[in-house]
Amino acid sequence: MNAVEALPAANLIWGFNPQIVATAIVVVCYLILFAEKLNRAVVALLAASVMIISGILTQSTALQGIDFNTLALLTGMMIIVNIAEKSGMFQYVAIWGAKKVHANPRGLLAVMAFVTAFFSAFLDNVTTVLLIVPVTFQITEKLKVNPYPYLILEIFAANIGGTATLIGDPPNILIGSALNLSFMDFVYELTPIVLVTMLVIILIFDFFWGKHLVTNAQRRAQVMKINAADAISDKSLLIKSLVVLAGVIVSFILAEKLHLANGTIALCGASVLLLLYTFGNSHEERDKKTADIFALVDWTTIFFFTGLFVIVYGLEETGVLKMLGNYFVNLTAGSISKTMMLILWVSAIFSSAIDNIPFVATMIPMLKSMEPALGGREAMMPVWWALSLGACFGGNGTLIGASANVIVAGLAQRKGQHIGFIPFLKWSIPVMLISVIISSLWLYIQYFE
Repeated sequence: MNAVEALPAANLIWGFNPQIVATAIVVVCYLILFAEKLNRAVVALLAASVMIISGILTQSTALQGIDFNTLALLTGMMIIVNIAEKSGMFQYVAIWGAKKVHANPRGLLAVMAFVTAFFSAFLDNVTTVLLIVPVTFQITEKLKVNPYPYLILEIFAANIGGTATLIGDPPNILIGSALNLSFMDFVYELTPIVLVTMLVIILIFDFFWGKHLVTNAQRRAQVMKINAADAISDKSLLIKSLVVLAGVIVSFILAEKLHLANGTIALCGASVLLLLYTFGNSHEERDKKTADIFALVDWTTIFFFTGLFVIVYGLEETGVLKMLGNYFVNLTAGSISKTMMLILWVSAIFSSAIDNIPFVATMIPMLKSMEPALGGREAMMPVWWALSLGACFGGNGTLIGASANVIVAGLAQRKGQHIGFIPFLKWSIPVMLISVIISSLWLYIQYFE
């Protein structure tokens, strides 16, 4: 007896086929999400509620579908980043990098891109651009150079850099948790591709923009006068944050030997840093600082993930995703290499137009259902890495392809620097295509040559 047959028939709305009902709920939910007319957390939670009310899932089975490891990892890292940000450490690195290239506009283009990519590998992309973009405007204004190429490249760097690690982008967190992959699994498999892709994209930008990025010695001297140390607002907090961040990263690397889940490590690190951040304060100040940090957690994203897990689990329980998996297996004639390429390009194209989080959340159980027919988990790993690369790199395809893109456009608009949807496509589509082509070649050479 399958999971659908086990559900009380009376609970299924109007006696409709549960696969049709589950599919309809998900399609309507995704259409509303795509239209961006309502808050995405509200939409996901409502869809999850309908999935239960309709009888597709019960409350207990719905809870089984929620990946609490992912939620714990997201929440813990958000807390750590929000506390560390208050020390000024991220702005310090950006200014330090600009001075290392002696405020040369062309060198600055590469530095800001690599700094953005590096931070995105460990922070969420939105936080990264919120920290980097103001520094970019500060430096380009002093140099009197056009900030546009810097901003566009930072968008691309945020999405590419986030691909490098387990915690760099939500799709990787989803995939890593679902497959029980370690931090180092992502570093070994994806970081080389990210480094090569970043280098290629930076060289392309330098070729097209480098000759236009010109300033004079006086303006460069103004940038060199900026004291990077002034960006550090709390040296004590900086030290505490660095120690905890280092401990968390090392624990991620050793997670398998420590027999700890990534979510546990992140929440433990968040708890320790919260303790250090509030230690020694009065009762009122301690409670206020803790409440302020909790308020900075992106609860919209947390509840969005929660609802999303439930509705995708409804598709899984009704057999819809297994049916789609069988279709993909037949489409590629059971070939791993063809499946890998198909998933890579489909993921990139879809993720450039819609939020890659619901896309990846839907693809994970579908790909899991394909594993027995394609030789098991080990044989399917190229396909899983293709899903990660396609979903993350696809975010560069359009201005709405990733949250970081929209945030940068909004910050730029406030400074009078308009980033239009169509002009952005002139850069974003080639960058996405180049990134995915590099990924295709890399994966094919690594696994099938």
